[in-house]
Amino acid sequence: MRLLIDVGNTRIKWALTRGDEWLCRGALSTERAAELSEQFADGPAIRGVWASNVAGAAVGQALREAIVADAWHFVTARERQCGVRNGYEQPAQLGSDRWSALIAAWHLVGGRCLVVNCGTATTVDALSDEGEFLGGLILPGVELMQRSLCGATAQLEQGPGKYVAFPRNTADALFSGAVQATCGAVERQHALLDKVGATVVLSGGAAEVLRERLKLPLRLEDNLVLQGLWLIARETNA
Repeated sequence: MRLLIDVGNTRIKWALTRGDEWLCRGALSTERAAELSEQFADGPAIRGVWASNVAGAAVGQALREAIVADAWHFVTARERQCGVRNGYEQPAQLGSDRWSALIAAWHLVGGRCLVVNCGTATTVDALSDEGEFLGGLILPGVELMQRSLCGATAQLEQGPGKYVAFPRNTADALFSGAVQATCGAVERQHALLDKVGATVVLSGGAAEVLRERLKLPLRLEDNLVLQGLWLIARETNA
């Protein structure tokens, strides 16, 4: 049994796999990391854990203490892995979540694409036709944009809001502004990628909101980071 864990800033996503079979999956808040083992307490023994952790060392240690496994592997970006070449100036500094998502997208598309992961932060990463990571953007996620603006501005208060082309209240203006800013970043990077038909692989909590607004070739994928972790584990035969 193999356990895959995608540790984000606000949520932990996990999946149990056996060989090529995905048995079950789930999610919980990052602050409850020590409780993760309760999600599958009655299951079979875990042979190996493959994790992407961007929430810090303390969360990683809490997971290690909570889950008994034969081997732990915290993924870090490499110069080349699973068919993807890392074009970052310092390859190891690329986030493990972005690296895993790029690997998953390459195996899904097999060609030039944008990999957009919409979590606490939104990342917009480009892959070439040869599987080279060309570079990418990091910007605040849709919710974080709204919270940041409200926190820095005395007279703005965040409400639920909805997307409107020309908002007439503050809550809608905040939400619509965050969505438009994110879509604008994706569309500009797509234009810079210089291939009209390039697919945008879209994942993360705000993916549905963006999908309705982006006028680009889209492929919506759940758990892109977990898919990448599974490919990494499979390549290393662990």
